[in-house]
Amino acid sequence: MNMPSNVQKLIDKVLEENPMHRRILTAALEKLTTEEFRLLDSYLSFWLEKGLTVDYLAEAYNTHTVSTVREQSYFQKHGKYRYSSFAEVADEVYFNNEFMSLYMYGLAIATFFWANHIEMLRFFRETIPRDRKGSYLEIGPGHGYYIAAAMNDCAFDSYLGIDISETSIEQTRQLVEHYRKGRPSVAFSLQQMDFLETPLNDKRFDAVFMGEVLEHVEQPGLFMREIRRVAKDDAYIHVSTCINAAVIDHIYLFNDTKEIENLFDDCGLKIKRELILPYAGMTIEETMEKRLPVSVSYVLEKN
Repeated sequence: MNMPSNVQKLIDKVLEENPMHRRILTAALEKLTTEEFRLLDSYLSFWLEKGLTVDYLAEAYNTHTVSTVREQSYFQKHGKYRYSSFAEVADEVYFNNEFMSLYMYGLAIATFFWANHIEMLRFFRETIPRDRKGSYLEIGPGHGYYIAAAMNDCAFDSYLGIDISETSIEQTRQLVEHYRKGRPSVAFSLQQMDFLETPLNDKRFDAVFMGEVLEHVEQPGLFMREIRRVAKDDAYIHVSTCINAAVIDHIYLFNDTKEIENLFDDCGLKIKRELILPYAGMTIEETMEKRLPVSVSYVLEKN
């Protein structure tokens, strides 16, 4: 296929700065569809038009990649994540605008450049109800791509995103305002808040999505119980997380899928569909034996 020019420029710059990444990146890109290349190109084009540069976006992706390799090496050596509390990472990551900007742009690009991450995006777009009305809640939108995709793909009447990071809120705001052009009348709001410390009170939602947040918190059970509380009885609930996946701000370590399944069960939720993604090129058994990252995504319902 003819590679979109912005995507090709980004790939060239990424590999110029990080040539050791070529094999992994090439293998992942071979699995992208023409439509997914178009989506990535659209994302890059938007931020380039906003004044970012290919060099900056490549730096963002490489910063995220190199940092993840460093943290995974620490995990392999010590059998634990480097940090275990929110306080240890909050100022360095979430409230550090310069780093958080790089982190979020890099993570958004990794959605397409990392094989497991594109599979998780596909699972989200495949399972989310397209024709359902009502209200959509996203906890921790981060770079904003998932909530923008939901607004583009679905028919919900209102969308709410909540995040503790001012940087994430602003990135999400700009991205969604761009992607919502086809649905300008749809209600949309973002709130910088802690999902547990600022309760949503009597609000109930027809869809609740929380992508890769549980590994960032000290008490995942509190988050899952609050999700159950704010979700309507027949709500679409989608939660993704990871096992043995060390990143600078991952503080809660899940050791296997059984731990996650037990967590859901304890919180009054059951699994409708699941996606278990071992390390690229390995079986789940090989991945678990070597304690390499596993990505997991679940569609849930209330018991």
